[in-house]
Amino acid sequence: MRWSRTLLETIKENPSEAEVASHQLMVRAGMIRKVAAGLYDYLPLGWRVMRKIEQIVREEMDAAGALEVQMPILSPAEMWQETGRWTQYGAELFRIKDRHGREFALGPTHEEVITDIVRRTVRSYRQLPVNLYQIHTKFRDEIRPRFGVMRAREFIMKDAYSFDRDEIGAEAAYDKMFQTYQRIFQRCGLRFKAVEADSGSIGGSFSSEFMVLAETGEEAIASCTQCNYAANIEKAVGKLPVISPEETPITMEMVSTPGKHTVEEVAEFLQVPISRLAKTLIYAVDKILVAVVIRGDREVNEVKLKNALGAQELVLAGPEQIQAATGAPVGFAGPCGLQGVGRILMDDSLHQAVNLVTGGNRADTHAQGVNPGRDFQPTQILDLKNVRAGDLCPKCSAVLTLERGIEVGHVFKLGMKYSRAMRAVFLDEGGEEHFCVMGCYGIGVSRIAAAAIEQNHDEHGIIWPLAIAPYQVVLLPVSPKDPRAAEMAEEVYAEMQAAGVEALLDDRDERAGIKFKDADLTGIPIRLTFGRGVAENMIELKRRDTGAVEMVSRTEIAARVKALCEKMAGL
Repeated sequence: MRWSRTLLETIKENPSEAEVASHQLMVRAGMIRKVAAGLYDYLPLGWRVMRKIEQIVREEMDAAGALEVQMPILSPAEMWQETGRWTQYGAELFRIKDRHGREFALGPTHEEVITDIVRRTVRSYRQLPVNLYQIHTKFRDEIRPRFGVMRAREFIMKDAYSFDRDEIGAEAAYDKMFQTYQRIFQRCGLRFKAVEADSGSIGGSFSSEFMVLAETGEEAIASCTQCNYAANIEKAVGKLPVISPEETPITMEMVSTPGKHTVEEVAEFLQVPISRLAKTLIYAVDKILVAVVIRGDREVNEVKLKNALGAQELVLAGPEQIQAATGAPVGFAGPCGLQGVGRILMDDSLHQAVNLVTGGNRADTHAQGVNPGRDFQPTQILDLKNVRAGDLCPKCSAVLTLERGIEVGHVFKLGMKYSRAMRAVFLDEGGEEHFCVMGCYGIGVSRIAAAAIEQNHDEHGIIWPLAIAPYQVVLLPVSPKDPRAAEMAEEVYAEMQAAGVEALLDDRDERAGIKFKDADLTGIPIRLTFGRGVAENMIELKRRDTGAVEMVSRTEIAARVKALCEKMAGL
């Protein structure tokens, strides 16, 4: 492709609304243009990247035995009502009405639609297992679209769904997709990690996320320094030492703490470590009040709490609700003698702890010498805290570290959640009816492009992995005083095309500096410069990733580029 013939306009300045590198660079490199908040046009350079990612995904899914289909973006509300997700999915689900007043959803995911296909198509065990996938546009009404295509309201996704006869088959399908995803991200040239994850609105018994490691990642990942344990912050479990297990329990007493509301203020006032405090948080959970007791130096993981309670709605109680439950204003709640609270959940970091400090359930008062099991009885003891670096691994007790990641893929064990709700059944050898056992597997195609940039860029621009770069080679004739430079560039460009190398010829009438800057900005892996060396039949070859430069003779350039492309692709 010639630069002059493609719609490729670069921008010098970062767009004002762009917060992360991928958003800035995709706009500046002429890959995307904003239409509205969370909505983007993909311009030719950006679309080439998307198509390359799609092709890698498609090849690996086909090789794994999955069958490609195409489902409608619109799906009737009745399907979502069958599974309960019409209301459960929340405000992120785009809901629209047609001219007849019938309600539809713009698909953020397609579990209902695919299950409907199978229940109307599969009758016998002989038709199973089957894995169906599509690469399609999805919609989510994000409360705050940001980070460009990373968190958009319209995005490209590959979603696949497996249907099996039993749990053994479903486990095998899950494992096959897990391995397939690893190959996909390896081929895309990404550094990634698979971590345990919460299943969220999709549901199911277990799921894993594939996270591209990047300092700008939205999510925190806890990883063990010794074993293979890894989980995102919503799912991660970390062990803590017991608080003062050798102490003898003392008598609980109330102490005056005038105006001391926060754990920091109380700890300083009473001259005790913050870890000795147990704070009590009151939540309104599906209109019932629940108390959560946790160490003063830790924070409640509300995803864990919501899952533990099987809650649809979970919010912190308001001041009036707290006053009614504790008899005290905000800041003095404690677990002893609560009124109108349905359950008391205690974090496992307080299990066997002795002589804690808690709120006293009266204004300007705290309780000392509080002992769980004696002074209050928790309904359940659960892991409810956010993990921190330095916590201990739940598998091997080694130290956990935290790093940042960007989710690009998610695989779920769905079980029979959707097949049972929508009656997707099959008949076994004896004619007995069974529900299909399902799995679900998603990849954010547009997210991969953004994540690759977050992981691979410098102050000059993008550094594409070869496999998903829009072009493999950019040719820059930059010697205006020597017409041979442009002639040689044209010759080599023709050779690149004949050799199957994807080449972009910068044939613009621009200064050399502009061409160099744009080549770095767009991140094309190999740059060929036709400059001073042309008189000696030499061409400068530069790698975008390492910056390595070499002079290659005109007669050897095609073979050298071809060999370098194969090397960079890992062939």
